[in-house]
Amino acid sequence: MANHIEKRLLNTNVRYRFDYIAKFLNFTVDDIAVLNNFAKIAHPHIQTLVEVIYHKLFEYDITKEYFIKQNFVFKGVKTTDNNQLTLQSEQMLFRIDSIRKYLYRILRQHIWNDAFLQYLSTIGKMHTNLAGAHSIDIDYIHINAMLGYLQHTFIEIILSSEELDDAMKKTTLLALNKLFWIQNDFFSMHYIVTPHDGN
Repeated sequence: MANHIEKRLLNTNVRYRFDYIAKFLNFTVDDIAVLNNFAKIAHPHIQTLVEVIYHKLFEYDITKEYFIKQNFVFKGVKTTDNNQLTLQSEQMLFRIDSIRKYLYRILRQHIWNDAFLQYLSTIGKMHTNLAGAHSIDIDYIHINAMLGYLQHTFIEIILSSEELDDAMKKTTLLALNKLFWIQNDFFSMHYIVTPHDGN
């Protein structure tokens, strides 16, 4: 007999949604332990990895223009000319630091409690137009592309690591893949539940 899943709760209860996705993907505490172990290997690479991601986002005007928008947390000097915006601009250094902290956290998190799941959901929501003054309002296609590129970059770190044997590389790749699909779902839920118009 098929397990019953309550559609309403999938769209309103972060824990319920995560439990469904995690069970579907067979994401377990073992995967979390693998990610925690990988965090130690990834740590020296994350600063460079983040810079590579933003270089990629700067390759396209449609993604670069989002960084001209005001970030509700950023209080420094803001560059408003797209042509003058560089990765050394204050708002970019702020964003680079923010995503660096985010990556450290998702890899190091030992217990995926309700507070952490809410964090993942909030990260997703703030990139839509649903978070009020906190909204960054980015079309989902760019989120999806960035997550894919980010995962690809992490895969390269795993495959080139001399600290992981072949069996552990496979285990880490599988755990990382589940992590990114879960995070992607916490982005997509806010676009799917309420249609996103974007700019």
